[in-house]
Amino acid sequence: MAVIEFKDVEYKSILKGISGTFREGKITTLVGPSGAGKTTCLKQINGLLSPDTGAISFKGTDLKDIDMMELRKKIGMAFQSAPMIAGTVYDNLNLPKAIFDQTLEQEEAKRLLERVDLKEIPLTQNVKELSGGEKSRIAIARTLVNRPDVLLLDEITASLDYRMVKEIEALVRKVQREFNVTVIWITHDLEQARRVSDDMWFLKDGQLIQQGTIELIEDSDNPVIEAFVKGVDQ
Repeated sequence: MAVIEFKDVEYKSILKGISGTFREGKITTLVGPSGAGKTTCLKQINGLLSPDTGAISFKGTDLKDIDMMELRKKIGMAFQSAPMIAGTVYDNLNLPKAIFDQTLEQEEAKRLLERVDLKEIPLTQNVKELSGGEKSRIAIARTLVNRPDVLLLDEITASLDYRMVKEIEALVRKVQREFNVTVIWITHDLEQARRVSDDMWFLKDGQLIQQGTIELIEDSDNPVIEAFVKGVDQ
């Protein structure tokens, strides 16, 4: 079943007639060279941007017909470098609730830290004292506060060392299974895409060149995809 569907989506000169789906409960990576339109796709999905033409649906309902505040509860997003607000670990975990004038229970905050393997981190700790890997885990925990159906990840491991990259990959797989969320993950790292993907979108110059499983992409005879897989600029 498709949880997100693009139909002929165009946006400025960035996205050019994109049509494709994201399967529910799967991890789909968006890959392709810089400037392909990957981050713009994510921003379209969570309502930060809207198509100039075409439509995007969430579980069969056009995004323009869904209240944006409700959509943000259903679709969480974690960005590259895991930006934190000034304050404590709890302040950051509480942010998705504070936006809706609600409060995250302390015990629930502790459970979320345990889910992302940070149970030893006190809620009162200042986020300035956290490592890059710990911030990435907090960012993932923060997206789970409202129990989303879809988790959007934008290059979340780009600034981490290899050991931490592998740990975050394992964590995302664990979270995907335990929370049964659909994950849409931008990465420039083809090896990472091979490790984590159920499905893949390959984009270039604002176009969806091919969609399918990792095997279909890697076996593609499209010269643009072949060049990317070989690490050759096209």
